[in-house]
Amino acid sequence: MPPVKPMLATLVREMPREPGLLYEPKWDGFRCIVFRDGDELELGSRNDRPLTRYFPELADLLAEALPPRCVVDGEVVIVTDAGLDFDALQLRLHPAASRVRKLAGETPASFVAFDLLALGDRDLTAEPFHERRRLLESILDTAPARVHLTPLTGDPDVAQDWFTRFEGAGFDGVMAKSPDLAYEQDRRTMWKVKHERTADCVVAGFRWHKDGKGVGSLLLGLYDDEGTLHHVGVASGLAAARRRELVDELAPLRENALDGHPWRRWAEAHAEAGGRMPGGMSRWSVGKDLSWEPLRAELVAEVRYEHVQAGRFRHGGRLVRFRPDRAPESCTYAQLEEVPPAELAALFEEVRA
Repeated sequence: MPPVKPMLATLVREMPREPGLLYEPKWDGFRCIVFRDGDELELGSRNDRPLTRYFPELADLLAEALPPRCVVDGEVVIVTDAGLDFDALQLRLHPAASRVRKLAGETPASFVAFDLLALGDRDLTAEPFHERRRLLESILDTAPARVHLTPLTGDPDVAQDWFTRFEGAGFDGVMAKSPDLAYEQDRRTMWKVKHERTADCVVAGFRWHKDGKGVGSLLLGLYDDEGTLHHVGVASGLAAARRRELVDELAPLRENALDGHPWRRWAEAHAEAGGRMPGGMSRWSVGKDLSWEPLRAELVAEVRYEHVQAGRFRHGGRLVRFRPDRAPESCTYAQLEEVPPAELAALFEEVRA
């Protein structure tokens, strides 16, 4: 019965190559555990928030693809000709049912299954992964459009090829797991290999940490060819001591920060004022405070990031160091590595062959 907390993974920098490991693509979507009991079907997110109302088009598909009683772990994604579109996925988290129905027709979601937690009366979480995968392959009907079984390989060279070639399709990286692995809720018992790069960004503001005792995240910007500073994401994950240190380090930049600030219009109106600006309510964390403190746009930070989508860092960045040797005006989009789109269907076709 829901809720079930999904099994998690530990980040590693290189592809694990221990004998016997199994590898899967890491999908860039919403983690989703599907509970089906006859006519009842519930889509649960990793933070226990129901997804069912946001993806009504998946209910009929999964009712056709799954047996009458089961629990399946997977990912909700939106597939386009250019690959996976996480921005379109986020737009589906809308409070208006009419808007959800409209988007369901325009950008229908798909479901990719990668684990089976229960079948009928049988709890499979203590069973080894290779047995759960065998059963998943036997019960999942992939004939309905937009229902997929994630590819799986035991060859680390194939996994490395996926990691390299299919980044352009929106994949986060590669997962690695032992075939004997039990399903352990909320524990990091798998490995994930993700793409990481660095960029020099303008620090144009910050948000307070939720404890109110330090800097929670740095607001980052990059200049386009016309000289406009766009908000591209945040650098977060700071240690507690570092959060407190930054309060004093950033204090001089808070003085007269709004005078000529490139995001002044947004700061004053507390609404988006053209381009990609910070702020607004979080669609995923309801009620989360995204207010921010402006800083004079004079500080440059080197930030580690995974990849860019729609002109923004797909996930939050990590502060590497400040760069007093760099001029803010030199922090442009030109430094970002462009990854050409890959044909998403090729991955499934290669695995089926």
